[in-house]
Amino acid sequence: MPTSTDEAAGQALAVAHALIDPERVTAALTAPAAATLCDGLAGTALLHACLARTDPQFATAATQHWEAAARLGRRTQPDGIHTGPGALAASLVVGTGYLPDPGPYGDIARNATAWLSARAEGLARHQQQRTAQGRPGAPWAVYDAIKGLAGIGRVLLAAHAAGHREQAQPGLTATLTTLTAILRARHGRRPGWWLPAEDHPPPVTVHPSGAATTGLAHGAAGPLALLAIAHTAGHTVPGQAEGIRTTATWLTTHRDADGTWPPHISGDALDHPPTPGLPSPSGRRDAWCYGTPGIGRALTLAGQALTDPALTAAGRTAVDRFAERRSATWDTEGPTLCHGTAGILQAATRGDSPAVAAQAAQLTTAFHDPDRPFGFPHIESEARFDNPGFLTGAAGTALALADYTGLLPTCPAAAWDSLLLLS
Repeated sequence: MPTSTDEAAGQALAVAHALIDPERVTAALTAPAAATLCDGLAGTALLHACLARTDPQFATAATQHWEAAARLGRRTQPDGIHTGPGALAASLVVGTGYLPDPGPYGDIARNATAWLSARAEGLARHQQQRTAQGRPGAPWAVYDAIKGLAGIGRVLLAAHAAGHREQAQPGLTATLTTLTAILRARHGRRPGWWLPAEDHPPPVTVHPSGAATTGLAHGAAGPLALLAIAHTAGHTVPGQAEGIRTTATWLTTHRDADGTWPPHISGDALDHPPTPGLPSPSGRRDAWCYGTPGIGRALTLAGQALTDPALTAAGRTAVDRFAERRSATWDTEGPTLCHGTAGILQAATRGDSPAVAAQAAQLTTAFHDPDRPFGFPHIESEARFDNPGFLTGAAGTALALADYTGLLPTCPAAAWDSLLLLS
């Protein structure tokens, strides 16, 4: 039977209550994971902040989780927005916009923005040095949504909209300039984000000729979405529109016949016309991280930025096509945001694909287990884990259900799914 909104909303609130004690969150994780957005307290704080208007105890919980994350994260290394100090910074910048009274967090959010801005400038300099040395491509950790400029830039854009302009602008300009250069660069037929095989992070294995990744988490769709969102908001640098157009065209050109995308395309395949009938790489083609939900949404955002109805429609159609397939065939695993059904749910909710959202909500709520500590399991290679966090945990799943059922405020400075580059 279709999932009722009352059932989905009840599950979201049940997860928030199960996660209300920060010590219960930390007890489920290793010390390094406990402070993160992807797994730990920065993610659970975000859930509570987003629900703060529904119950005052959630506002209190958000503060407690942020404070605990700050204590645990003091010695972590700089990284993107899902681990390291950037995780707490991202959670604060976006989460405080949902609080009934964000005023007490003004100085903290400004400091967080300044840290992210400096991190963005550092990554921009790293890429400039790489280019000056004649090294092709761009590492994931420079440009992607998880560790790199696409994710950091989106939080800086949110901070700018929240009034922290002075702190955000240097890093935002560096981000837009660097990503535009990456998307416009070419190495023969290989795009600027193509990366030699030896430069891919472990344990990623690609063809010896290297690969250009497509998806929203680690591929072209991440910078594309960020540049498009910034363009629509009036933040532009020279060449940005061209970079959006070029990358959107590249993605539509490399879509497979079934309407999905391969997670990556080898250097050899880029150099030579594809041979009809050869299989494309497999791997989570229907998940937010590598697949159609993220790429389709990025194309829609690009079409909106360029005022291109055909491109906008192409992105929406890619997501709408989920409704034409049996959900049992969806290439996802578990209920969570990164590679599960909640990622499809949020992409469909944000992209106004109600039939797909209803189908994804039904699948997601079916995973709820009141006997598990946090309600929803994280499933990896058929094993089940109790992860409280955002990307691969119960907090992110609950946020998607809360959004779908109308539990969240509609006009924050930046929506929570900006951290997924869906808005």
